[in-house]
This record gives sequence, C-alpha cells and structure tokens, in this order.
Amino acid sequence: MKLRSTLMAALGLAFAVSAQADINVGVIVSATGPAASLGIPEKNTIALMPATIAGQKINYIVLDDASDTTTAVKNMRKLVSEDKVDVVLGSTITPNSLAMVDVAAEAKTPMISMAASARIVEPMDDKRRWVFKTPQNDAQMSTAIVEHMNSNGVKTVAFIGFSDAYGEGWFEQFKPVAEVRKLQLVANERFSRTDTSVTGQVLKIIAAKPDAVLIAGSGTPAALPQKALKERGYTGKIYQTHGVANNDFLRVCGKDCEGTLLPAGPVLVAGQLPDSNPVKKPALEYITRYEAAHGKGSVSTFGAHGWDAGVLMSNAVPVALQKAQPGTAEFRAALRDAIEGLKEVPAAHGIFTMSPTDHLGLDQRARVMVQIQNGKWVLVK
Repeated sequence: MKLRSTLMAALGLAFAVSAQADINVGVIVSATGPAASLGIPEKNTIALMPATIAGQKINYIVLDDASDTTTAVKNMRKLVSEDKVDVVLGSTITPNSLAMVDVAAEAKTPMISMAASARIVEPMDDKRRWVFKTPQNDAQMSTAIVEHMNSNGVKTVAFIGFSDAYGEGWFEQFKPVAEVRKLQLVANERFSRTDTSVTGQVLKIIAAKPDAVLIAGSGTPAALPQKALKERGYTGKIYQTHGVANNDFLRVCGKDCEGTLLPAGPVLVAGQLPDSNPVKKPALEYITRYEAAHGKGSVSTFGAHGWDAGVLMSNAVPVALQKAQPGTAEFRAALRDAIEGLKEVPAAHGIFTMSPTDHLGLDQRARVMVQIQNGKWVLVK
C-alpha cells in the first residue's frame, strides 16, 4: 500500500509538471501613444510567431505600455510576478526598455528588447546579463551616417534629437565618431516626442548654417523637425536614424521627406539586396509572412525587430529545455544562457552571434544606407 501511494504521488507530481510545461512569453509593446507606429507592427508580428517550439506550447501574454515608462515597469512586474513568464520580449522604445532592466534582473527573467539604444545592454553588468536586444546599436548606424557625410562633402553638422535616452544615446555615439572624421558640430538641440512645435530649435539650427542636419528621433514624431526645416527653407542634406524606418513616417512627413538619408536594417530594402547578401533570404521570409497577414507594403522594420526577438527565443528554447522545465527559475537561467550562446543565427535584420560581453550580436551585415525617393525606400549602392 505504501509503495502504491508513493507511485501515485510520483505520478501526480509528474502530471503536475507536465500540466505546467507550457512556455509563457510576456510581450510589452508601445501599441498606443507617440510610439504606436513602432509598437503596432511589433504587436502584429507576435501573432506570426510559433505556437509551439520543440514540442512545447507557447503562450504569448501581450501588454501595451502606451509609450509610457511607468506603465512599462508596471506591466513588467505583472508579467514576472503574476503571470510567471519565462521570458519577456520588449519594450518598443529605449526609455521603457531601460526602466524594465532592473525588474528583469530582480526576477532573473531574460528580456529581449526591441529598442535601439546601446545603453540597454552596455556596459555589461549583473543587471544587463539578463537583457538582450535586437535593433542595431546607435554606434553602428552613426558610423554609416558619418561615412556617407564624409563621402558627400559634408563639413558641418547640426544635431536635433529627442530629449530622452534615445536622443542622448544617439548624440553620445555620433559626436565622437563625427569628431574623429573631422566633422564640425555647429548646433545641438532637443525636442520632446509629444511636442507640436520645434520652431525655436530649428531657427537656431538654420542660423548655424550646417551642411547637414541629423535628426535623432523615432516614429512619426521625428517628422516634426524635418517639416519645420523644410518650411523655413533649409536646403542642406537631412539625415534621420533607423528609428523612422516605417511607412507611417513616410505618410506623416510626406513631400518634406524627399531626399532624406538614413541607415537602416536590410529588411527595409530586402528585395533590392543582391542575392549574395546573407540577410536577404530571412528578411524576405519575414516580409512574405507579414504581408500575407496585413497586405502588400504593410511591413515595417520595427515589426522585424520583434520577429528577430522571436527568432532568438525560438533558437534558445530547445537548448534550455535540455536542462530544465518551463515555469522554473532553472529554465529561465538556462534560457538566458542559451540566448547568450547563440552563434550565426540568421534573422530579418542581420546575423546574430551573442557572447557574454555582447548581448546584441550584430555586425556590419545588419545595416545599409537608404534614401527616400518618390516616397519610397531606395538602397544607396
């Protein structure tokens, strides 16, 4: 009788473990608010992610942070404490992702951000060891911009960026590269994502007579300085960052975008890439899936950042399952280790190779220069 009771208890425990074996994935996106043009395609992309990985059912719990830092942290705490998620994908923007880092570290839950700033994963420390990200670093993109400026006669540059971690991060990365390449910074201005006018900042920039202006913003709010510059008659070169690489920006900026230059992930112009480019195939695969669900021309580089987060997760899960069961601290730790160990993983924006000191893992294969011509993205060759 005692042996039977022991066997029944063991079977009951095994059933309980099996019943709780689903992998819970928390997702935080900025589907409303100023960053909605970035967050909506990311949210749409979650529906395209696998329902099972290595035989395990995947449950996606999607929350909107409304482009608000406080809400992002609240959502993060809910996911790790109430929903007991095994991993978090998000958030969309830099300030929110930075605010979530502490919670990820406290809960020892891996987090894959879809925001760009290098600050999210650098410098590596006990907190950031739990955090990864998919968008290209500002440093990579800054170098591409500076190289293009040098090759096209630009000597003086004005900078205007968001008055938050995104804008500051870009300035910190762009300034030293520009100085090394003998570019003179003649103005440095800031604006808020929610501003409705940047007249004062633009007048200062025009007075400085720069050869080019770099606007460090993301989504549709980044169109505001550009439209103001055009309205005031500025005729120099205008550069944007990869934070504007979606069709909503084209729609809002309209004719004032014509000629704009920016670095972007290869997925933005995947069809224009040579067949020899290793990113072309995975980028086109994502585009095909997204447009099948949302219509031709609907794809966004930001949705692709979300897709790449899913690619990293999908490649890491089978490795982690060899060490622990979902829903446990051991599985979360194993999943973190597995993501960190990924090598040469092809995705929509590049080829990922992670390491203990590099939680982005992208190289120069993850960037191209693009120009807006006739309302379309055109690869600069």
